[in-house]
Amino acid sequence: MKQILVFILVLLFIPDARAETSLLHLQISDYTVIAEVSNTPEAREQGLMYRKHLRGNHGMLFIYPEPGVHGMWMKNTSVPLSTAFLDEQGVIIDITDMIPFSEERHHADAPAKFALEMPIGWFNKRGIKPGAKVEGLSQAPRGE
Repeated sequence: MKQILVFILVLLFIPDARAETSLLHLQISDYTVIAEVSNTPEAREQGLMYRKHLRGNHGMLFIYPEPGVHGMWMKNTSVPLSTAFLDEQGVIIDITDMIPFSEERHHADAPAKFALEMPIGWFNKRGIKPGAKVEGLSQAPRGE
């Protein structure tokens, strides 16, 4: 019994990496997105790997230090995703669907400063297309 109690106490005090992830509320048309912020090389590399699910209006915002043709892939990612690449002003350049565990790289059609990953079909179901603007990025931290 004592060992179980110690184990539970240890679990309570081990920091959860996701618990420390900052969240950002973004607005696209009439829709609010709650995005985990991924603005360091380590966080961008980890992305949504090993997640079992992603709730409806939750996603991950990748923030790069400079606009560029940044590649995304689905290595170790079991959740099917749609990714919107955004320019510096938050305008969607293009949207691509990505299948689980694929190592195929997906890139924006033009230099992107941000990438927003959402559950697959999220943008399409809401009629959000390239040219739409994502609001709230001014509150995002800088990309490292």
